[in-house]
Amino acid sequence: MSVDAVVSGSSQDTYASMAERAYHEIRDRLIMLDIAPGAPINEQALALELGIGRTPVRESLKKLELDHLVVAYPRRGTFATQVDITDLAAVSEMRTVLEPLAARRAATTARPQSRQALLTKADQIEQMDGGRESNRALMQYDIDVHRLIYSAAGNEHLEETLVRLDNLATRIWCVVLDRLPSIEEHIREHIDLLRAIASGDGDRAAELALQHAVHFERSIRRVL
Repeated sequence: MSVDAVVSGSSQDTYASMAERAYHEIRDRLIMLDIAPGAPINEQALALELGIGRTPVRESLKKLELDHLVVAYPRRGTFATQVDITDLAAVSEMRTVLEPLAARRAATTARPQSRQALLTKADQIEQMDGGRESNRALMQYDIDVHRLIYSAAGNEHLEETLVRLDNLATRIWCVVLDRLPSIEEHIREHIDLLRAIASGDGDRAAELALQHAVHFERSIRRVL
């Protein structure tokens, strides 16, 4: 292999890494509403903030459009999508089917390293002081838990679909967060779920995952 080929391969890897980092960072800002719904997306400003070029940012925005987190209009630019509360029913309908599936798969197929990560996260949640944790910190626990479970399920197509749905659900949650009395109970529901998956109890994991998804929708609807 020539030196030029090695350098070219290294450059491609670096570019891919930057694009992936841009995608994840911008995605999380959109999910947590740090970029407000309907706000214009300034590629140059994001590139400067992230310390990367505009091209990786542009590529990440194309992926985020597929995730329904941004929308591009010809000659107008790219904007964060609005949060449509009416999407809750459709998102919840899919999550009540797929969340139990992912939990059951994770319980039966997860590798030892994934099971340990699930137990570690369960311990972190059990030891947290909800009275001192901000709602944002509590929501980060929720995001982390779901992504761990989806990954542990070992089906990349299921994982991709559930991450996208969970992102949309989290945006809806953020919109009504100030109207919710507390989300600590919702976060602590994950403890038994995580331990059921780690122990290989697929039936129990699926049951708890369904309860969690249903509880989420009901909590949102109570404050709408």
